[in-house]
Amino acid sequence: MDNVSAAKILIRSLDLTSLNHDDSIEDITNLCKKAATAYGNTAAVCIYPEFIPIALGEIPAGVKIATVVNFPAGKADIKNTEKEIKKAIKVGADEIDAVLPYKSLLEGDEEFCRQYLKGCREGCGDKTLKIIIESGELKSTSLIKKASQMCIEAGADFIKTSTGKTKISATPEAANAILEVIKSSGANVGFKASGGIKTTEDAKKYLTLANAIMGPGWATPAKFRIGASSVLADLLKTIEQGY
Repeated sequence: MDNVSAAKILIRSLDLTSLNHDDSIEDITNLCKKAATAYGNTAAVCIYPEFIPIALGEIPAGVKIATVVNFPAGKADIKNTEKEIKKAIKVGADEIDAVLPYKSLLEGDEEFCRQYLKGCREGCGDKTLKIIIESGELKSTSLIKKASQMCIEAGADFIKTSTGKTKISATPEAANAILEVIKSSGANVGFKASGGIKTTEDAKKYLTLANAIMGPGWATPAKFRIGASSVLADLLKTIEQGY
């Protein structure tokens, strides 16, 4: 696939993100405006819960509002995460990106993680649930695959690589492991790469990988997302320069 064709798909698969501690109302307003482009709207904007009411008044038609819970630490606190989910949905979130308590998994407490995932799924109801497994902290392929399988069993809609707040974020190796588990499961589960994706070349790697493993054309916004803040400018540049 040429870069221009890839960039057009990637724009429509983008969760345009602003998760900075100093985000302002102006930042979120501008983010929502950027979600509408001449080549299609982004799939979603991903923001902190407190900015959802602002986004509701600015979001372009058809663009989802995604927010984060238990973010970024992935604390081992089921009740608080359920409260965060309930509050976010109440104020207008369409999609919930919840951080798995990955430290519990690293310590071998799989049962706690399963209960956490169950709580997230029940709390989200019919809203889209993305679970951030923090693949850069899990490190090993076996743990990344284990976390992915647990997400699938719990009914997650997407498995997401990273918060973007740790030393290692999305990598093609982690993406490959996650996509292989999704493929072998036969489940109707999507994939989101997030963290450190800044250029068309960066994003295209994940698009190419997803279609290679899952089948040509699988990577649509319903099943494939890129979470990033700065890549949109480069995607637009790629299209406008024609290569």
